Amino acid sequence: MGGLTHLIVFSPVNLLLDLGTNLTWLNCRNIKSLSSLRLVTCESSTCKSISGNGCDGKICLYREPSPFLLTNHTVTKTDRVVQDKATIFSTESGIPPSLVSFRPFTFSCAVQQNLHGIAPPISGVIGLSSGELPFWRQVTSAFNVIPKFALCLPSSRVGTLYMGATSSYDTPVFGGKNPVPMTLTPLKIDSGKYLVSVTSIYVDGVSLTLDPSLLEGGAQLSTVVPYTVLQTDIYNALAQSFTLKATKIGMTETTGHAPFKHCFASGKNIDGSVMEIGLPGNGKEVKWRFQGANM
Repeated sequence: MGGLTHLIVFSPVNLLLDLGTNLTWLNCRNIKSLSSLRLVTCESSTCKSISGNGCDGKICLYREPSPFLLTNHTVTKTDRVVQDKATIFSTESGIPPSLVSFRPFTFSCAVQQNLHGIAPPISGVIGLSSGELPFWRQVTSAFNVIPKFALCLPSSRVGTLYMGATSSYDTPVFGGKNPVPMTLTPLKIDSGKYLVSVTSIYVDGVSLTLDPSLLEGGAQLSTVVPYTVLQTDIYNALAQSFTLKATKIGMTETTGHAPFKHCFASGKNIDGSVMEIGLPGNGKEVKWRFQGANM
């Protein structure tokens, strides 16, 4: 099995990929072909393996802050844990896509009040955390392949989710014949979060002056928050340095782009300024570059 993409759970549904959610949860009312839905009991090993589980009588509950509540992650949703069959498209090198199924697939049926913040056609969340029962781990376990997954999230066009054992993943091409160069940046996992260590932040080759302790916790990867979120002192240092550079090369600051505070009009000089983030990798510091329209 080279990888798995184009997810279909029971009947085709659109789901949000979330690196921070432990258990996939769905709006079961939008799924027309639940074939053999079964409630998971509190005393089962499945329920006990779910982080933050709870009970409603004998029925297992899943408790987790909704990923859509970006300003208040303390609001917790509570939904019943269930199992059924899942069917997905399988893609294998040199072989046309085919449907494969597995059971039991463990997930949570969201109650209506916990669907606040979901805009159609999204019907739920695929959990991709490092926990015991995220979607990718259930798939790789069902087909007895190496438990790993990969995401390709380009700035435009359709992204791809790969799951399972494969020696390599196709590298997308952006605006030309040459593939995007791949640089290894080690991940670390802490409390179910995927983190990358950050050693420094640069604007036009000049490192920001920061208290080293601000970078010690690393940067959390997220597929839910639609833009980068920085600790206040880091943001202030970055905004000051970038604004000075942007002003020098003739960029014009604009207003009225909430929730953003410092914004600049695009123009002929925008490619002259580069922001870089220093990351450890391959035994030395690797720099992620943000240039031109990507800023």
